Order: sequence, then C-alpha cells, then structure tokens
Amino acid sequence: MATTSPPGVGLLKGLGVTIKHLGRRPATQMYPKERPDLAPRTRGVIALMDENCTVCMLCARECPDWCIYIDSHKETVPPAKEGGRARTRNVLDRFAIDFSLCMYCGICVEVCPFDALWWSPEFEYTEYGLDALLHEMGRLREWMDTVPPPPGLDDGAVPPAEVVDAIESAEKALAAAAQPAVPAAEAGAGADAADGAAGGDAPAAKVAPKKADVHVEGGQMDQATYDQLIAEGKSERMARAKAKAAWVRAEKQRILDEGSGGDAPAEDVTADASTEAGAEPAADGEAESGDDATDAADDAAGGDAPAAKVAPKKADVHVEGGQMDQATYDQLIAEGKSERMARAKAKAAWVRAEKQRILDEGGGE
Repeated sequence: MATTSPPGVGLLKGLGVTIKHLGRRPATQMYPKERPDLAPRTRGVIALMDENCTVCMLCARECPDWCIYIDSHKETVPPAKEGGRARTRNVLDRFAIDFSLCMYCGICVEVCPFDALWWSPEFEYTEYGLDALLHEMGRLREWMDTVPPPPGLDDGAVPPAEVVDAIESAEKALAAAAQPAVPAAEAGAGADAADGAAGGDAPAAKVAPKKADVHVEGGQMDQATYDQLIAEGKSERMARAKAKAAWVRAEKQRILDEGSGGDAPAEDVTADASTEAGAEPAADGEAESGDDATDAADDAAGGDAPAAKVAPKKADVHVEGGQMDQATYDQLIAEGKSERMARAKAKAAWVRAEKQRILDEGGGE
C-alpha cells in the first residue's frame, strides 16, 4: 500500500523552489529589446558575393536539398590585346536560395572554389509566407555587408601563394620606378668623349643602327599582312607570327634608312640587307639580288673596276622536316625544356650554322 505525504508538503516544496530562485537574475532575454550575444561564426544566413561567381554550378549540384537556383548566359569578351583571340564567359543572371528548404548544412559554402558564398550571422529574415523565403540575388548581396572578416593567420603560418605573388609584383614595380632613367645629356657626353679620344679632327663616321635592336611589343604587327593571311585561311597563330615578322622587317628598314640618311652607297645597304634579312625568303622581292646590285655598281664605275664579291643571302636557307642541331636539342631536353621548344631552338641553331657555312663558302671562293 503506497504511503501518502501529509497535506501541505507539496506546497512547501514549491515555495522552496521559488525562494531559491528569488535572489537570482532571470535567464530569459527580453528579445528584441535585448540582443543575443552570438558567436562570430554563427550560421545565420548564406550571403552571396556575385562578383566572384563564375556559374560553375558546383553549389547547386552539391546541395542535398536542391534549394539553389542559378540562371546565366554567355557573352563574348574582346581580346585583351590587338591580334588576340576573343573568349566567351558565363554571366550570372539569377542566384536564388529557398530558405524554406535549406537545412543550413554549409556544403555550398564549402565547395565554392571562388569564395562567392559566405556565412552571415544575420538570422532575422522571417516572413509571413513560405514563398517569401525564396531570396533572390539582390537580397543575398545585401547580407554580404554583415559578413565578419576572416580570422588572421597564426604566427609563423605561410601566407597564400596569391598574396605572395601580389607582394612580389608590387615590390618589383616599386623597384623599377625607383631606378632613375639615364639622362640624355650623359649619353651625349659619352659620345663627345669618344670623339675626343679619336682625335677630333676627322668627321665622325655615320654608323647605321643594328637591325637586331628592334624589339617587338605585344600588339605591334603588320595589320595588312595579318588580314591577308586570315583571308587565305591561315591559322590565327601563324598569321599573327608572320604579321609581327613583317612589322619587324619594315621597322628595320626604316631604322636603316634613317641611319644612312640617304648618303650611304646603295651597295652597302644591299649588303647589310642581305646579311641581316634573317629568315625572309628571297622571293618576296623587297630587295635586289646580290648579282643585280653588283652589276649596278659595275655600271656606275664604268665597268673597269673588278666586280665586288657579294656573299650569298642568308635567307636562302630552308629548313626541312628533320634538320636540326641535335646537340642543342639534347641540351635543352636535359635542362627540362618542352620537346616543342627544344625542337624549335634546335632548328634555329641549325639554320644559323647553315647560314654561316654558306657565307664562309662564298667568302672563300
């Protein structure tokens, strides 16, 4: 038989609990007048940095609730430099998250490779209907302003490679800007000193600038040659390379003409052009052949002077399929260069050696 407690004991127990908590502070927070003290990485809502989104669709594919909706279209981006290739990229049109389905697992934030999704500590986004919990790109972008900054690195931690590269690039730019340019007056003083060392009596010989001093920048090329080769069905890479080569030849000829000033003999210009022409074929018709230049010089002299021996053109060397300098190829492969680069440089070395051999044979006759 169960025993019963005397009457009034339960009342005394309840009064004891009340008296025990009478001197304590209340545990209830008067929200919204009192704001909760949340942790800095609280999972409140997912914010979107739409500038970083590349529409890779990883977040939508990995979402277990299928609550992410993305729409996009493709746009053609013009080339960064003249003669470059136009590219296409995805442009974000819509990015929406249905928070009535989201279970806040954070998988989309984890898998995003471009840091487009972040956790925001904001949690006050209740609505009167489920349809209003489908938040579009504009609303998600507003929450990005409430995302706290990422925590700093630990002491002795290695910074990311992107940060290191950016710091090195900035340091190189500052070092290049800090180096003073050589004044033109110093260059003139050096030329005067050279004239004084030569005696100063004889007039200074006018030396034409070297053709090898011409440097090709990113967008410098002969546009007419490029358009012609593209119209003929050549590949864009080949057309751009040949257009740059045509620009270099024209620039070399212009520098040579300015350096000679029209006073140098025609046979000197022809000889220099034949020596420095590089890989330009003789069939282009841009300069006279060595024999024609020699005949013209003989006619001008009256035909009595012996004909000057003109070296054969370097441009007459043609590269076949397997002709290359094997030693150069082996050396570059041993240095870790790619097979394509090694083969190209080995062919160039063979061409230089072949040109020199033809010049030696022509000079020894």
